[in-house]
Amino acid sequence: MDAFWTSRVMSDILGGLTNGVIYALVALSLVLIWRSTRILNFAQGAMAMLAAYVGFAVLAPSTNYWVSMAVAIVAGVVLGGLTERTVVRTLYGKPEINPVVAMVGFLLVLESVAAAIWSTTERSLPTPFSIIDWQLAGRPVAMSPFALYEVVTAIVVMAVVAIVFQFTSLGLQLRAAALNPEVSRLLGVRVTRMLTLGWMLASGVGAVTAVLVASNYFTGLTPTTMDGVFAFGFIAAAVGGLDSPVGALVAGVLLGVAFQFVGDFINSNAIILVALGLLIVSLMVRPSGLFTRRTERRV
Repeated sequence: MDAFWTSRVMSDILGGLTNGVIYALVALSLVLIWRSTRILNFAQGAMAMLAAYVGFAVLAPSTNYWVSMAVAIVAGVVLGGLTERTVVRTLYGKPEINPVVAMVGFLLVLESVAAAIWSTTERSLPTPFSIIDWQLAGRPVAMSPFALYEVVTAIVVMAVVAIVFQFTSLGLQLRAAALNPEVSRLLGVRVTRMLTLGWMLASGVGAVTAVLVASNYFTGLTPTTMDGVFAFGFIAAAVGGLDSPVGALVAGVLLGVAFQFVGDFINSNAIILVALGLLIVSLMVRPSGLFTRRTERRV
């Protein structure tokens, strides 16, 4: 049994799980925004990065990690609300290319602002738990206290989002405003407010993700910290389905494990090629996503 937990295959599974939950959180934040406004937020990673800077760079370095994490989440929520009110709201009803161009431009603006204020030098963030892998029978297991903290945090965030959407009146209003805004208005739902809340919720999730990524010993915090993570999270959202939170989460974890095996058994440089290949095949076979339910419309 000890040999199994410390084996090469198990190490890849555990390492892939740790990375996969991060991709799943990014995918979840994209799905939340897509379901509420039908806009792909290509600036999601940059918004999360800026929130992490606010939480850990603006405050004194001696500030408690958990306080900084809370401030980063609040900053992400506020930034999400402001973005929807000032930038996104003007894009509703416009051609589909307009939001894409606007959010890519917003991405560049946010990264430039962060670089101008805090420079591009990597900033190491404190970690609340050890990053040293556990030992079993004298051999390392590919799981550290910090990695377990990442997995548990991701699971808790996903569970909270699921509970809000499935078992609360707020979640019902959010889903109604996204699916049929005209009818929702007639029923008394404040659709514009729900759209703003959707962006705030997604940005809060993104802020948690950025803090987890930047706290990693190998990553640190820079203006471009979230670029690669966002790319893989976007692929997970597209493969799982932009209308399916569950699909995005499952796809994120599966992609994380798959990429770990590719990097270990083939070559780490092949991960990007495999990711793009999976995206292309998925779009060819099931453009709406593997976990999106097909709907039939009677005319």
